[in-house]
Amino acid sequence: MYRYDEFDHAFVKERVSEFRDQVERRLSGALTEEEFRPLRLRNGLYLQLHAYMLRVAIPYGVLSPRQLRQLALIGRKWDRGYGHFTTRQNLQFNWVRLVDIPDVLAALAEVEMHCIQTSGNCVRNVTSDPYAAAAVDELEDPRPWCEILRQWSTLHPEFNWLPRKFKIAVSGAVEDRAATAFHDIGLRIVRGPDGENGFRVLVGGGMGRTPYVGQVIREFLPKEHILSYVESILRVYNLLGRRDNLYKARIKILVNELGLEKFREAVEADWEATYKAAIDLPDDERHRIESYFTPPELPERDARDEALAARRESDPAFANWYRNNVLTHRVPGYASVVISLKEPGRTPGDASSDTMDVIADLAERFGHDEVRVNYTQNLVLPHVVRADIVALYDALVDTGIATGNNELLGDMICCPGLDYCNLANARSIPIAKEIAKRFEDPARQDLIGKLRLNMSGCINACGHHHAGNIGILGVDKKGTELYQITLGGSPKDDAAVGTIVGPGFRAEKVPDVIDTIVDTYIANRHEGESFLETWRRVGVAPFKEALYDAR
Repeated sequence: MYRYDEFDHAFVKERVSEFRDQVERRLSGALTEEEFRPLRLRNGLYLQLHAYMLRVAIPYGVLSPRQLRQLALIGRKWDRGYGHFTTRQNLQFNWVRLVDIPDVLAALAEVEMHCIQTSGNCVRNVTSDPYAAAAVDELEDPRPWCEILRQWSTLHPEFNWLPRKFKIAVSGAVEDRAATAFHDIGLRIVRGPDGENGFRVLVGGGMGRTPYVGQVIREFLPKEHILSYVESILRVYNLLGRRDNLYKARIKILVNELGLEKFREAVEADWEATYKAAIDLPDDERHRIESYFTPPELPERDARDEALAARRESDPAFANWYRNNVLTHRVPGYASVVISLKEPGRTPGDASSDTMDVIADLAERFGHDEVRVNYTQNLVLPHVVRADIVALYDALVDTGIATGNNELLGDMICCPGLDYCNLANARSIPIAKEIAKRFEDPARQDLIGKLRLNMSGCINACGHHHAGNIGILGVDKKGTELYQITLGGSPKDDAAVGTIVGPGFRAEKVPDVIDTIVDTYIANRHEGESFLETWRRVGVAPFKEALYDAR
Protein backbone atom coordinates (compact mmCIF):
# COMPACT_ATOMS: atom_id res chain seq x y z
CA MET A 1 0.00 0.00 0.00
CA TYR A 2 1.05 3.62 -0.46
CA ARG A 3 3.36 5.02 2.20
CA TYR A 4 3.58 8.73 2.98
CA ASP A 5 6.71 10.58 1.97
CA GLU A 6 8.08 13.70 3.68
CA PHE A 7 5.63 15.97 1.86
CA ASP A 8 2.63 13.86 2.87
CA HIS A 9 3.63 13.82 6.54
CA ALA A 10 4.24 17.57 6.64
CA PHE A 11 1.02 18.34 4.76
CA VAL A 12 -1.24 16.28 7.02
CA LYS A 13 0.49 17.56 10.17
CA GLU A 14 -0.04 21.16 9.06
CA ARG A 15 -3.69 20.43 8.27
CA VAL A 16 -4.24 19.03 11.79
CA SER A 17 -2.63 22.10 13.34
CA GLU A 18 -4.75 24.40 11.20
CA PHE A 19 -7.97 22.63 12.17
CA ARG A 20 -7.01 22.61 15.86
CA ASP A 21 -6.93 26.40 15.70
CA GLN A 22 -10.29 26.49 13.90
CA VAL A 23 -11.89 24.24 16.53
CA GLU A 24 -10.52 26.38 19.35
CA ARG A 25 -12.01 29.46 17.72
CA ARG A 26 -15.38 27.75 17.31
CA LEU A 27 -15.42 26.62 20.95
CA SER A 28 -14.51 30.11 22.13
CA GLY A 29 -17.27 31.67 20.04
CA ALA A 30 -14.89 33.51 17.72
CA LEU A 31 -16.39 31.50 14.84
CA THR A 32 -20.13 31.03 14.40
CA GLU A 33 -21.50 27.64 13.32
CA GLU A 34 -22.20 29.13 9.89
CA GLU A 35 -18.57 30.26 9.59
CA PHE A 36 -17.25 26.98 10.99
CA ARG A 37 -19.39 24.70 8.80
CA PRO A 38 -17.30 24.87 5.58
CA LEU A 39 -14.13 24.44 7.62
CA ARG A 40 -15.31 21.31 9.43
CA LEU A 41 -16.76 19.78 6.28
CA ARG A 42 -13.38 20.11 4.58
CA ASN A 43 -12.08 17.91 7.36
CA GLY A 44 -14.80 15.27 7.19
CA LEU A 45 -16.73 16.51 10.24
CA TYR A 46 -20.53 16.47 10.12
CA LEU A 47 -23.04 17.64 12.71
CA GLN A 48 -25.59 14.82 12.95
CA LEU A 49 -28.75 14.36 15.00
CA HIS A 50 -27.08 13.65 18.34
CA ALA A 51 -23.38 14.42 17.96
CA TYR A 52 -20.60 15.15 15.54
CA MET A 53 -19.72 12.44 13.04
CA LEU A 54 -16.17 12.15 11.71
CA ARG A 55 -15.60 10.41 8.38
CA VAL A 56 -12.15 8.87 7.94
CA ALA A 57 -10.76 8.31 4.45
CA ILE A 58 -9.65 4.79 3.58
CA PRO A 59 -8.31 5.37 0.06
CA TYR A 60 -9.33 2.54 -2.30
CA GLY A 61 -10.30 0.53 0.79
CA VAL A 62 -6.82 -0.57 1.89
CA LEU A 63 -5.78 -0.77 5.56
CA SER A 64 -2.72 -2.06 7.35
CA PRO A 65 -3.10 -3.85 10.71
CA ARG A 66 -1.42 -0.86 12.35
CA GLN A 67 -4.01 1.49 10.90
CA LEU A 68 -6.91 -0.76 11.88
CA ARG A 69 -5.62 -0.92 15.45
CA GLN A 70 -5.41 2.86 15.53
CA LEU A 71 -9.02 3.09 14.38
CA ALA A 72 -9.89 0.70 17.19
CA LEU A 73 -8.04 2.87 19.68
CA ILE A 74 -9.83 6.00 18.47
CA GLY A 75 -13.19 4.29 18.79
CA ARG A 76 -12.35 3.15 22.31
CA LYS A 77 -10.84 6.43 23.51
CA TRP A 78 -12.93 9.11 21.83
CA ASP A 79 -16.11 7.40 20.62
CA ARG A 80 -18.31 4.62 22.03
CA GLY A 81 -16.08 1.69 21.22
CA TYR A 82 -16.93 1.10 17.58
CA GLY A 83 -16.85 2.51 14.05
CA HIS A 84 -19.09 2.19 11.01
CA PHE A 85 -17.71 1.11 7.61
CA THR A 86 -19.52 2.81 4.74
CA THR A 87 -20.36 2.19 1.09
CA ARG A 88 -17.51 4.51 0.09
CA GLN A 89 -14.86 2.37 1.79
CA ASN A 90 -14.63 4.94 4.59
CA LEU A 91 -15.07 4.61 8.34
CA GLN A 92 -17.31 6.89 10.42
CA PHE A 93 -17.17 7.66 14.12
CA ASN A 94 -20.64 8.77 15.25
CA TRP A 95 -20.13 10.06 18.79
CA VAL A 96 -16.98 12.18 18.83
CA ARG A 97 -16.87 15.45 20.78
CA LEU A 98 -15.82 18.60 18.95
CA VAL A 99 -13.14 19.36 21.53
CA ASP A 100 -11.51 15.97 20.82
CA ILE A 101 -11.47 16.16 17.01
CA PRO A 102 -7.97 17.67 16.69
CA ASP A 103 -6.55 14.88 18.87
CA VAL A 104 -8.36 12.29 16.75
CA LEU A 105 -6.93 13.80 13.57
CA ALA A 106 -3.45 13.79 15.12
CA ALA A 107 -3.89 10.11 16.03
CA LEU A 108 -4.89 9.35 12.44
CA ALA A 109 -1.87 11.24 11.12
CA GLU A 110 0.40 9.03 13.24
CA VAL A 111 -0.59 6.08 11.02
CA GLU A 112 -0.78 7.95 7.69
CA MET A 113 -4.53 8.53 7.69
CA HIS A 114 -6.71 11.64 7.49
CA CYS A 115 -10.24 12.95 6.84
CA ILE A 116 -9.38 15.46 4.11
CA GLN A 117 -12.01 15.72 1.34
CA THR A 118 -14.30 13.10 2.82
CA SER A 119 -16.94 15.81 2.63
CA GLY A 120 -17.55 19.05 0.77
CA ASN A 121 -17.99 19.88 -2.91
CA CYS A 122 -14.73 18.34 -4.02
CA VAL A 123 -13.37 15.02 -5.31
CA ARG A 124 -14.13 12.52 -2.54
CA ASN A 125 -12.36 9.29 -1.56
CA VAL A 126 -11.55 7.29 -4.73
CA THR A 127 -12.94 3.76 -4.42
CA SER A 128 -11.92 0.50 -6.06
CA ASP A 129 -12.13 -3.29 -6.28
CA PRO A 130 -11.57 -4.83 -2.83
CA TYR A 131 -9.91 -7.85 -4.50
CA ALA A 132 -7.30 -5.81 -6.38
CA ALA A 133 -4.07 -7.78 -7.00
CA ALA A 134 -5.85 -10.96 -5.90
CA ALA A 135 -8.73 -11.47 -8.35
CA VAL A 136 -8.38 -14.09 -11.06
CA ASP A 137 -10.03 -11.84 -13.67
CA GLU A 138 -7.87 -8.78 -13.08
CA LEU A 139 -6.24 -7.07 -16.05
CA GLU A 140 -4.26 -4.61 -13.96
CA ASP A 141 -4.13 -3.48 -10.34
CA PRO A 142 -6.33 -0.36 -10.16
CA ARG A 143 -4.98 0.91 -6.84
CA PRO A 144 -1.98 2.84 -8.20
CA TRP A 145 -4.38 4.77 -10.43
CA CYS A 146 -6.60 5.48 -7.44
CA GLU A 147 -3.60 6.82 -5.57
CA ILE A 148 -2.56 8.92 -8.57
CA LEU A 149 -6.06 10.42 -8.73
CA ARG A 150 -6.06 10.97 -4.96
CA GLN A 151 -2.82 12.91 -5.03
CA TRP A 152 -3.87 14.89 -8.10
CA SER A 153 -7.28 15.84 -6.70
CA THR A 154 -6.29 16.72 -3.13
CA LEU A 155 -6.63 20.49 -2.77
CA HIS A 156 -6.64 20.88 -6.56
CA PRO A 157 -6.91 24.68 -6.91
CA GLU A 158 -9.41 24.54 -9.80
CA PHE A 159 -11.66 21.79 -8.44
CA ASN A 160 -11.75 22.41 -4.71
CA TRP A 161 -15.17 24.15 -4.87
CA LEU A 162 -17.19 22.22 -7.42
CA PRO A 163 -20.95 22.67 -7.90
CA ARG A 164 -21.45 19.52 -5.82
CA LYS A 165 -19.55 16.54 -4.40
CA PHE A 166 -17.74 14.34 -6.93
CA LYS A 167 -17.06 10.61 -6.74
CA ILE A 168 -14.69 8.44 -8.80
CA ALA A 169 -14.30 4.65 -8.85
CA VAL A 170 -11.67 2.58 -10.65
CA SER A 171 -11.93 -1.12 -11.54
CA GLY A 172 -9.18 -3.21 -13.10
CA ALA A 173 -10.98 -6.53 -13.61
CA VAL A 174 -13.35 -8.10 -16.09
CA GLU A 175 -16.13 -8.03 -13.47
CA ASP A 176 -17.07 -4.66 -12.04
CA ARG A 177 -16.84 -4.94 -8.25
CA ALA A 178 -16.62 -1.21 -7.62
CA ALA A 179 -20.05 -0.07 -8.91
CA THR A 180 -18.31 2.20 -11.41
CA ALA A 181 -21.54 2.87 -13.32
CA PHE A 182 -23.00 4.65 -10.29
CA HIS A 183 -20.19 7.20 -9.98
CA ASP A 184 -19.69 10.69 -11.37
CA ILE A 185 -16.73 9.19 -13.22
CA GLY A 186 -16.25 5.44 -13.53
CA LEU A 187 -12.95 4.13 -14.89
CA ARG A 188 -12.69 0.56 -16.18
CA ILE A 189 -9.26 -0.75 -17.16
CA VAL A 190 -9.69 -2.51 -20.51
CA ARG A 191 -7.48 -4.01 -23.20
CA GLY A 192 -7.04 -1.68 -26.17
CA PRO A 193 -6.83 -2.47 -29.87
CA ASP A 194 -3.04 -2.62 -29.74
CA GLY A 195 -3.05 -4.99 -26.77
CA GLU A 196 -2.15 -2.27 -24.27
CA ASN A 197 -4.30 -1.47 -21.26
CA GLY A 198 -6.22 1.77 -21.07
CA PHE A 199 -9.47 3.10 -19.65
CA ARG A 200 -13.10 2.93 -20.63
CA VAL A 201 -14.47 6.16 -19.19
CA LEU A 202 -18.05 6.43 -17.88
CA VAL A 203 -19.61 9.68 -16.77
CA GLY A 204 -22.81 10.88 -15.13
CA GLY A 205 -23.71 7.94 -12.91
CA GLY A 206 -25.15 8.38 -9.46
CA MET A 207 -27.95 7.63 -7.05
CA GLY A 208 -29.88 9.98 -4.80
CA ARG A 209 -33.01 11.88 -5.79
CA THR A 210 -32.47 11.34 -9.53
CA PRO A 211 -30.55 8.09 -10.13
CA TYR A 212 -28.71 7.48 -13.40
CA VAL A 213 -26.47 4.75 -14.76
CA GLY A 214 -23.20 6.21 -16.07
CA GLN A 215 -22.69 6.43 -19.83
CA VAL A 216 -19.54 5.70 -21.82
CA ILE A 217 -17.92 8.95 -22.90
CA ARG A 218 -14.72 7.26 -24.13
CA GLU A 219 -14.48 3.62 -25.13
CA PHE A 220 -10.71 3.67 -24.83
CA LEU A 221 -8.35 6.24 -23.37
CA PRO A 222 -4.59 5.59 -23.25
CA LYS A 223 -3.39 5.44 -19.68
CA GLU A 224 -0.94 8.30 -20.07
CA HIS A 225 -3.84 10.72 -20.62
CA ILE A 226 -5.98 9.81 -17.65
CA LEU A 227 -5.28 12.94 -15.58
CA SER A 228 -5.71 15.40 -18.43
CA TYR A 229 -8.94 13.76 -19.59
CA VAL A 230 -10.45 13.60 -16.09
CA GLU A 231 -9.40 17.21 -15.69
CA SER A 232 -11.31 18.16 -18.85
CA ILE A 233 -14.45 16.39 -17.58
CA LEU A 234 -14.20 18.24 -14.28
CA ARG A 235 -13.51 21.55 -16.00
CA VAL A 236 -16.63 21.28 -18.17
CA TYR A 237 -18.67 20.29 -15.12
CA ASN A 238 -17.21 23.13 -13.05
CA LEU A 239 -18.12 25.65 -15.76
CA LEU A 240 -21.56 24.37 -16.74
CA GLY A 241 -22.84 22.57 -13.63
CA ARG A 242 -25.79 24.10 -11.78
CA ARG A 243 -24.94 26.11 -8.67
CA ASP A 244 -28.40 27.61 -8.18
CA ASN A 245 -30.16 24.39 -7.19
CA LEU A 246 -28.69 21.87 -4.75
CA TYR A 247 -30.79 19.06 -6.22
CA LYS A 248 -29.64 19.71 -9.78
CA ALA A 249 -25.96 20.35 -9.12
CA ARG A 250 -24.48 16.88 -9.73
CA ILE A 251 -22.76 16.07 -13.02
CA LYS A 252 -25.42 13.43 -13.75
CA ILE A 253 -27.98 16.23 -14.17
CA LEU A 254 -25.69 18.16 -16.50
CA VAL A 255 -25.01 15.10 -18.67
CA ASN A 256 -28.72 14.28 -18.82
CA GLU A 257 -29.79 17.84 -19.67
CA LEU A 258 -27.11 18.42 -22.31
CA GLY A 259 -27.24 14.88 -23.64
CA LEU A 260 -24.20 12.64 -23.75
CA GLU A 261 -23.10 13.75 -27.23
CA LYS A 262 -23.06 17.46 -26.41
CA PHE A 263 -21.32 16.81 -23.12
CA ARG A 264 -18.75 14.63 -24.92
CA GLU A 265 -18.18 17.36 -27.53
CA ALA A 266 -17.49 19.91 -24.79
CA VAL A 267 -15.08 17.57 -23.00
CA GLU A 268 -13.26 16.55 -26.16
CA ALA A 269 -12.93 20.19 -27.27
CA ASP A 270 -11.46 21.17 -23.91
CA TRP A 271 -9.16 18.18 -23.92
CA GLU A 272 -7.89 18.80 -27.44
CA ALA A 273 -7.15 22.39 -26.50
CA THR A 274 -5.39 21.62 -23.24
CA TYR A 275 -3.94 18.10 -23.02
CA LYS A 276 -0.65 18.92 -24.74
CA ALA A 277 0.02 21.61 -22.17
CA ALA A 278 -1.41 19.63 -19.28
CA ILE A 279 0.83 17.83 -16.84
CA ASP A 280 0.05 14.18 -17.39
CA LEU A 281 1.87 11.87 -15.07
CA PRO A 282 5.53 11.25 -16.00
CA ASP A 283 6.44 7.58 -16.37
CA ASP A 284 9.00 7.67 -13.58
CA GLU A 285 6.44 9.04 -11.12
CA ARG A 286 3.87 6.47 -12.18
CA HIS A 287 6.42 3.68 -11.68
CA ARG A 288 7.33 5.10 -8.27
CA ILE A 289 3.73 4.98 -7.12
CA GLU A 290 3.18 1.54 -8.66
CA SER A 291 6.13 0.23 -6.67
CA TYR A 292 4.20 0.80 -3.43
CA PHE A 293 1.56 -1.68 -4.60
CA THR A 294 3.78 -4.64 -5.36
CA PRO A 295 1.84 -7.68 -4.10
CA PRO A 296 3.40 -9.73 -1.32
CA GLU A 297 5.52 -12.67 -2.36
CA LEU A 298 3.09 -15.56 -2.78
CA PRO A 299 4.92 -18.71 -3.83
CA GLU A 300 2.56 -21.21 -5.47
CA ARG A 301 1.24 -23.86 -3.11
CA ASP A 302 -0.73 -27.03 -3.54
CA ALA A 303 -4.35 -25.90 -3.84
CA ARG A 304 -5.53 -29.21 -2.36
CA ASP A 305 -5.80 -29.49 1.40
CA GLU A 306 -7.07 -32.65 3.06
CA ALA A 307 -7.81 -30.97 6.39
CA LEU A 308 -9.85 -28.31 4.60
CA ALA A 309 -11.82 -30.90 2.66
CA ALA A 310 -12.43 -32.96 5.79
CA ARG A 311 -13.70 -29.93 7.73
CA ARG A 312 -16.10 -29.04 4.93
CA GLU A 313 -17.44 -32.58 5.02
CA SER A 314 -17.88 -32.76 8.77
CA ASP A 315 -18.93 -29.20 9.70
CA PRO A 316 -22.00 -27.76 7.90
CA ALA A 317 -21.48 -24.27 9.35
CA PHE A 318 -17.90 -24.19 8.08
CA ALA A 319 -18.99 -25.55 4.69
CA ASN A 320 -21.59 -22.77 4.40
CA TRP A 321 -19.08 -20.08 5.37
CA TYR A 322 -16.46 -21.49 3.01
CA ARG A 323 -18.89 -21.68 0.08
CA ASN A 324 -19.91 -18.03 0.39
CA ASN A 325 -17.00 -16.14 1.98
CA VAL A 326 -13.91 -17.79 0.47
CA LEU A 327 -13.05 -16.59 -3.03
CA THR A 328 -10.63 -17.96 -5.60
CA HIS A 329 -7.24 -16.24 -5.72
CA ARG A 330 -5.14 -15.64 -8.80
CA VAL A 331 -2.22 -17.55 -7.20
CA PRO A 332 -2.81 -21.29 -6.66
CA GLY A 333 -2.92 -22.26 -3.00
CA TYR A 334 -4.35 -18.92 -1.81
CA ALA A 335 -7.80 -17.40 -1.32
CA SER A 336 -9.44 -14.09 -0.51
CA VAL A 337 -11.65 -14.27 2.56
CA VAL A 338 -14.61 -12.00 3.31
CA ILE A 339 -15.17 -11.19 6.98
CA SER A 340 -18.85 -10.39 7.28
CA LEU A 341 -19.95 -7.45 9.43
CA LYS A 342 -23.57 -8.55 8.94
CA GLU A 343 -24.21 -11.00 11.75
CA PRO A 344 -27.95 -11.17 12.57
CA GLY A 345 -28.75 -8.63 15.26
CA ARG A 346 -25.79 -6.39 14.42
CA THR A 347 -25.96 -3.04 12.66
CA PRO A 348 -24.65 -3.67 9.12
CA GLY A 349 -21.15 -2.25 8.72
CA ASP A 350 -20.48 -1.68 12.43
CA ALA A 351 -17.29 -3.06 13.96
CA SER A 352 -16.40 -2.76 17.62
CA SER A 353 -12.93 -1.69 18.65
CA ASP A 354 -12.34 -5.18 20.02
CA THR A 355 -13.37 -6.70 16.68
CA MET A 356 -11.06 -4.36 14.78
CA ASP A 357 -8.17 -5.38 17.03
CA VAL A 358 -8.90 -9.06 16.41
CA ILE A 359 -9.09 -8.58 12.63
CA ALA A 360 -5.78 -6.68 12.71
CA ASP A 361 -4.23 -9.67 14.50
CA LEU A 362 -5.72 -12.07 11.94
CA ALA A 363 -4.40 -9.96 9.08
CA GLU A 364 -0.92 -10.32 10.50
CA ARG A 365 -1.27 -14.06 11.16
CA PHE A 366 -3.08 -15.07 7.99
CA GLY A 367 -3.51 -12.11 5.61
CA HIS A 368 -0.02 -10.86 4.69
CA ASP A 369 -0.57 -7.67 6.74
CA GLU A 370 -3.43 -6.27 4.72
CA VAL A 371 -7.16 -5.64 5.21
CA ARG A 372 -9.57 -4.35 2.58
CA VAL A 373 -12.90 -2.58 3.01
CA ASN A 374 -15.51 -3.28 0.34
CA TYR A 375 -18.46 -1.08 -0.60
CA THR A 376 -20.88 -3.69 0.75
CA GLN A 377 -19.62 -2.79 4.26
CA ASN A 378 -17.56 -5.90 4.96
CA LEU A 379 -13.83 -6.50 5.44
CA VAL A 380 -11.60 -8.72 3.31
CA LEU A 381 -8.29 -10.50 3.86
CA PRO A 382 -7.09 -10.58 0.24
CA HIS A 383 -4.17 -13.06 0.46
CA VAL A 384 -4.81 -16.07 2.71
CA VAL A 385 -2.96 -19.39 2.38
CA ARG A 386 -5.60 -22.06 1.83
CA ALA A 387 -3.97 -24.29 4.42
CA ASP A 388 -4.68 -21.56 7.02
CA ILE A 389 -8.39 -21.20 6.25
CA VAL A 390 -9.57 -23.62 8.96
CA ALA A 391 -7.52 -21.86 11.64
CA LEU A 392 -8.76 -18.46 10.40
CA TYR A 393 -12.37 -19.63 10.53
CA ASP A 394 -11.99 -20.96 14.07
CA ALA A 395 -10.57 -17.60 15.15
CA LEU A 396 -13.53 -15.82 13.53
CA VAL A 397 -15.94 -18.15 15.34
CA ASP A 398 -14.28 -17.32 18.66
CA THR A 399 -14.82 -13.62 17.91
CA GLY A 400 -18.42 -14.07 16.71
CA ILE A 401 -17.82 -12.86 13.15
CA ALA A 402 -17.96 -16.10 11.15
CA THR A 403 -21.26 -15.49 9.37
CA GLY A 404 -21.19 -17.05 5.89
CA ASN A 405 -23.56 -14.70 4.06
CA ASN A 406 -21.39 -12.89 1.52
CA GLU A 407 -23.61 -11.67 -1.36
CA LEU A 408 -26.64 -13.45 0.09
CA LEU A 409 -29.81 -11.79 1.37
CA GLY A 410 -28.36 -11.41 4.87
CA ASP A 411 -25.46 -9.37 3.46
CA MET A 412 -27.52 -6.19 3.43
CA ILE A 413 -26.17 -2.74 2.70
CA CYS A 414 -27.74 -0.30 5.14
CA CYS A 415 -27.20 3.38 5.95
CA PRO A 416 -27.43 4.66 9.57
CA GLY A 417 -30.85 6.22 8.87
CA LEU A 418 -32.86 8.24 11.34
CA ASP A 419 -31.05 6.76 14.34
CA TYR A 420 -28.09 9.02 13.50
CA CYS A 421 -28.48 11.08 10.35
CA ASN A 422 -30.20 14.48 10.32
CA LEU A 423 -30.99 14.05 6.61
CA ALA A 424 -32.89 10.80 7.08
CA ASN A 425 -36.68 10.49 6.88
CA ALA A 426 -36.98 7.04 8.40
CA ARG A 427 -35.16 4.44 10.46
CA SER A 428 -33.18 1.82 8.60
CA ILE A 429 -31.11 -0.07 11.22
CA PRO A 430 -34.06 -1.62 13.13
CA ILE A 431 -35.72 -2.72 9.87
CA ALA A 432 -32.47 -4.27 8.63
CA LYS A 433 -32.11 -6.19 11.89
CA GLU A 434 -35.64 -7.56 11.63
CA ILE A 435 -35.07 -8.68 8.04
CA ALA A 436 -31.80 -10.34 9.03
CA LYS A 437 -33.57 -12.17 11.83
CA ARG A 438 -36.30 -13.34 9.44
CA PHE A 439 -33.74 -14.78 7.02
CA GLU A 440 -31.18 -15.95 9.57
CA ASP A 441 -31.35 -19.62 8.51
CA PRO A 442 -28.28 -20.29 6.29
CA ALA A 443 -30.15 -23.06 4.45
CA ARG A 444 -32.87 -20.65 3.41
CA GLN A 445 -30.36 -18.04 2.25
CA ASP A 446 -28.61 -20.70 0.17
CA LEU A 447 -31.94 -21.75 -1.33
CA ILE A 448 -32.58 -18.13 -2.34
CA GLY A 449 -29.07 -17.74 -3.75
CA LYS A 450 -27.11 -14.56 -4.42
CA LEU A 451 -29.34 -11.54 -3.91
CA ARG A 452 -28.39 -7.93 -3.23
CA LEU A 453 -30.70 -6.21 -0.71
CA ASN A 454 -29.94 -2.53 -0.03
CA MET A 455 -31.68 -0.08 2.27
CA SER A 456 -31.59 3.72 2.65
CA GLY A 457 -33.27 5.92 5.23
CA CYS A 458 -33.73 8.81 2.80
CA ILE A 459 -33.63 9.74 -0.87
CA ASN A 460 -29.90 10.55 -0.71
CA ALA A 461 -29.36 6.79 -1.15
CA CYS A 462 -26.31 6.27 1.05
CA GLY A 463 -27.53 2.66 1.32
CA HIS A 464 -27.47 2.26 -2.49
CA HIS A 465 -31.12 1.15 -2.57
CA HIS A 466 -31.41 2.08 -6.26
CA ALA A 467 -28.78 -0.57 -7.11
CA GLY A 468 -30.26 -3.35 -4.98
CA ASN A 469 -31.87 -6.35 -6.61
CA ILE A 470 -34.33 -5.51 -3.85
CA GLY A 471 -34.16 -1.90 -2.66
CA ILE A 472 -35.86 -0.38 0.38
CA LEU A 473 -36.26 3.40 0.74
CA GLY A 474 -37.56 4.95 3.93
CA VAL A 475 -39.82 7.97 3.37
CA ASP A 476 -41.88 10.23 5.61
CA LYS A 477 -45.56 10.56 4.72
CA LYS A 478 -47.28 13.09 7.00
CA GLY A 479 -45.30 11.94 10.02
CA THR A 480 -45.51 8.22 9.26
CA GLU A 481 -42.46 6.21 8.27
CA LEU A 482 -43.20 4.25 5.09
CA TYR A 483 -40.88 2.03 3.09
CA GLN A 484 -40.92 2.06 -0.70
CA ILE A 485 -39.78 -1.08 -2.52
CA THR A 486 -37.77 -1.16 -5.75
CA LEU A 487 -36.89 -4.29 -7.70
CA GLY A 488 -34.40 -5.09 -10.43
CA GLY A 489 -31.48 -2.81 -9.58
CA SER A 490 -27.88 -3.93 -10.12
CA PRO A 491 -24.50 -2.34 -9.32
CA LYS A 492 -22.48 -4.59 -11.62
CA ASP A 493 -21.74 -4.82 -15.35
CA ASP A 494 -25.48 -5.02 -16.04
CA ALA A 495 -25.99 -1.86 -13.97
CA ALA A 496 -29.63 -0.83 -13.59
CA VAL A 497 -31.80 1.40 -11.44
CA GLY A 498 -34.51 -0.50 -9.59
CA THR A 499 -38.20 -0.07 -10.49
CA ILE A 500 -40.67 1.18 -7.87
CA VAL A 501 -43.33 -1.51 -7.52
CA GLY A 502 -46.04 0.49 -5.75
CA PRO A 503 -47.02 2.38 -2.58
CA GLY A 504 -44.85 2.10 0.51
CA PHE A 505 -45.39 -0.14 3.52
CA ARG A 506 -45.35 0.54 7.23
CA ALA A 507 -42.22 -0.49 9.13
CA GLU A 508 -43.71 -3.54 10.81
CA LYS A 509 -44.78 -4.94 7.42
CA VAL A 510 -41.39 -4.74 5.71
CA PRO A 511 -40.04 -8.19 6.76
CA ASP A 512 -43.28 -9.77 5.48
CA VAL A 513 -42.91 -7.81 2.24
CA ILE A 514 -39.40 -9.15 1.68
CA ASP A 515 -40.70 -12.65 2.46
CA THR A 516 -43.39 -12.23 -0.20
CA ILE A 517 -40.92 -10.96 -2.79
CA VAL A 518 -38.58 -13.88 -2.15
CA ASP A 519 -41.40 -16.43 -2.28
CA THR A 520 -42.64 -14.91 -5.55
CA TYR A 521 -39.15 -15.14 -7.02
CA ILE A 522 -38.74 -18.79 -6.01
CA ALA A 523 -42.19 -19.67 -7.38
CA ASN A 524 -41.41 -18.08 -10.76
CA ARG A 525 -37.72 -18.83 -11.29
CA HIS A 526 -36.39 -21.37 -13.74
CA GLU A 527 -33.70 -23.76 -12.59
CA GLY A 528 -30.43 -21.98 -11.95
CA GLU A 529 -31.96 -18.54 -12.51
CA SER A 530 -30.85 -15.60 -10.37
CA PHE A 531 -33.27 -13.07 -8.92
CA LEU A 532 -32.35 -10.53 -11.60
CA GLU A 533 -32.76 -13.05 -14.41
CA THR A 534 -36.21 -13.99 -13.14
CA TRP A 535 -37.20 -10.34 -12.68
CA ARG A 536 -36.10 -9.45 -16.19
CA ARG A 537 -38.01 -12.38 -17.64
CA VAL A 538 -41.32 -12.08 -15.78
CA GLY A 539 -41.41 -8.34 -15.04
CA VAL A 540 -43.17 -6.53 -12.21
CA ALA A 541 -46.65 -8.09 -12.56
CA PRO A 542 -46.31 -11.23 -10.39
CA PHE A 543 -44.48 -9.31 -7.65
CA LYS A 544 -47.00 -6.48 -7.66
CA GLU A 545 -49.89 -8.93 -7.57
CA ALA A 546 -48.40 -10.81 -4.62
CA LEU A 547 -47.67 -7.61 -2.70
CA TYR A 548 -50.83 -5.61 -3.25
CA ASP A 549 -53.78 -7.73 -4.38
CA ALA A 550 -54.30 -9.26 -0.94
CA ARG A 551 -54.17 -5.90 0.91
